[in-house]
Amino acid sequence: MMRVRVIDLETGGSSPHEVCEIGWQDVLLGPDGHWRVGPERGALFVNPGRPISPETMAIHHIRDVDVAGAPFWKDVAPQILRPEGGAVALAAHRAAFEQRYCTARLSGGADWICTWKCALRLWPQLPRFSNQLLRYQRMPEGLVHEIGLPAHRAMPDAYVTAHHLRDMLNEASLAQLLAWSREPGLLPRVPSGPDRGKSWDQLGLPALRAFLSERDVDLRFSAEHELARRGEGVAEASRAPAQPQLL
Repeated sequence: MMRVRVIDLETGGSSPHEVCEIGWQDVLLGPDGHWRVGPERGALFVNPGRPISPETMAIHHIRDVDVAGAPFWKDVAPQILRPEGGAVALAAHRAAFEQRYCTARLSGGADWICTWKCALRLWPQLPRFSNQLLRYQRMPEGLVHEIGLPAHRAMPDAYVTAHHLRDMLNEASLAQLLAWSREPGLLPRVPSGPDRGKSWDQLGLPALRAFLSERDVDLRFSAEHELARRGEGVAEASRAPAQPQLL
C-alpha cells in the first residue's frame, strides 16, 4: 500500500514537549493509479507536561483538564508517525512546524511533503495559501464540511490538508512534491514592501538583487529563482546566511 500520512499538531508553546494534540489522515494510492483520501484518520491528546497558556487555549480550545491523563509526546509520536505497513512520506501544511516536534528519531527519518510549498508551485494564481483559505478558494471535491471542523484542531486540519495533498499528488509526482518540499518556498508574488503584490518578473534587476540580502529564506530563494530564469548569476556571497554564526 502506498500511503502518505498527513500530520497536524496543536501545541501549548514552542518546547519539543509542548504538543497537546496530534491528528492524522492518510492519503492512499488506488489501484487505478489515482490518489485518494483514505478512511484512516484520528487524533490523540498529548500531555505537554506543563500548563497550556490562555493564548493557545484561545486558538484550539484544548484545556489542561483535557490532557491531564493523556500520554506524553515521546510515547505517542512513534505509533502515529510510523504506522503499521509504513508510509512513503509524512506531510503537513507548513511542515517545518511539525518537523520541529516530529524529529527523525521519532519518525524513523521519514521524508516530508510541505503542502504550503507545493501549493505555491502548483496554484500560484491563488491570492493566499493558508490551509483554510485553500479549502474555500479551491473547494476540494469530496471534502465533508463537518469532518473538517472545528478548524485549529488536529484531526480536522489534517483532514483538510489531505484533500489538498490528494489533488497535488494527482497533478504532480510524489518525487516532485518531495523535491519542492526540500527547497524554500517559491513565492509567486512579493509579499510586502513597495513592490507588494507584483510578480517577480515585473521587478527590475536592482529591486531583485536587493532581496538577496533578506533574512527571509523564501524571499531570497524567490529572487534568486527569478534572476536564474533571466540568466543572471547569483554571487556565492549572496547565498551566505544573513546573520552569520558567531563561532
